[in-house]
Amino acid sequence: MRFDQKKILVVGLGKSGLAVVRYLVQEGAIVTVSEVKKEADLDPGAVKEMRAMGVTLETGGHSVDTFVRSERIIVSPGVPLDLAPLAAAKEKGIPVTGEMDLAVQVMNTPIVAVTGTNGKSTVTAFLGALLQSAGHKVFVGGNLGTPLIDYAASGSKADVAVVEVSSFQLDTMAGFSPLVALLLNISPDHLDRYPNYEAYVQSKLKIFKNQGAGDFAILNDDDDALSSFAPHKDVSVLRYGLKKKDLRHAFGEGKGIRAGLPGKESHFFDLQKCPLPGKHNVENMMAAALAGLAMNVEPAVIQHTMDQFQGLPHRLEFSGRVRDVEFYDDSKATNVDAAIRSVASFDRPVILIAGGRHKGGDYAPLVRVAKGRVKKAFLLGESKQLMAEAFEDKIPYATADSMEDAVAKAFSVAKPHDVVLLAPACSSFDMFTDYAHRGRAFKEAVERLQHG
Repeated sequence: MRFDQKKILVVGLGKSGLAVVRYLVQEGAIVTVSEVKKEADLDPGAVKEMRAMGVTLETGGHSVDTFVRSERIIVSPGVPLDLAPLAAAKEKGIPVTGEMDLAVQVMNTPIVAVTGTNGKSTVTAFLGALLQSAGHKVFVGGNLGTPLIDYAASGSKADVAVVEVSSFQLDTMAGFSPLVALLLNISPDHLDRYPNYEAYVQSKLKIFKNQGAGDFAILNDDDDALSSFAPHKDVSVLRYGLKKKDLRHAFGEGKGIRAGLPGKESHFFDLQKCPLPGKHNVENMMAAALAGLAMNVEPAVIQHTMDQFQGLPHRLEFSGRVRDVEFYDDSKATNVDAAIRSVASFDRPVILIAGGRHKGGDYAPLVRVAKGRVKKAFLLGESKQLMAEAFEDKIPYATADSMEDAVAKAFSVAKPHDVVLLAPACSSFDMFTDYAHRGRAFKEAVERLQHG
């Protein structure tokens, strides 16, 4: 693909947008960036870098003229695709794509792609560790960590790329065709971005769109949206679920899981040493085991990785103990289903810290699971009144003004062996820069209790 002297517009100057700009400039393109934020609100280092590379920078909004004068448009994942300037560009036949689709057009490394409403970062990181343990040179990134275009532009040659993919990235993909595609689960999320739940489901299913003979599709058979879905007939479909059923290739067995490829020997994987708590992580390990077997990884290597893998920060992460009260940081539980999975991971009384920016979901399912498990909830952020309405007369609750206030109040009602759990069920952008910032604030508040 040639970009020399092509007029290309990059919409959005986040992490992936900046990576795209660097690549395009390297390839000789004439690059313009359009960003809705004002220049004063952008990273000064990124702005300085843009100027040094000779990039034209449009800030404080999007101009239709800028869009329709471009020969190609590359949209960052956080940018809504219903922008009027994008519609005008599409009417003129200007191609619109995303960073990850650009990357796959300029690379030939086999891809293992992971998506799902919840758990995709954990499974992506696990598969990266697994394939490295199996002796492969592996790139791990995408929506998690390093943008795929950085790898594509680097000239380095991995044996396999393990890539986390969001629904927003799938929305701008045309030629994406992973060797192994995992769809872990689908539950209501990002309904502030999609017109309805069905549109969100269809976005996730795009991960299988271009697969064909020799490829593997791995699906959670316990998920209502996935149990009846069938990818292309030439694709090898691997299904998993907590209980043994016909046509399932992985399922729960005793204190572990059993997994095997069609027509081949199945293998038992013991999860007693696996550090990741919760039923949802049993499901994650089923998906990962099937992916490992599909990539010809020895069962002993899969078992060893399950025994050793510590998970990722802010995903049901143990954050400390104060007077026999345990604290867990699940700041990455940014939707209702993730918070449900988090709460259901414990067989002890939970004091829940939740709230943030509302994403359009219904909190009633969280309340149903919390009954009998959550002894009290402390709600904060923009959504606290909405959540309070859902919790009213069902779960005891109080509001908090800050993360430190919430942690202190939660600890004040906790008894020995209780769990204080941060599982927000909301995004973080009302009070924090991202979920990691929110998780750090939680941990810092716990540390102050430990030293108080």
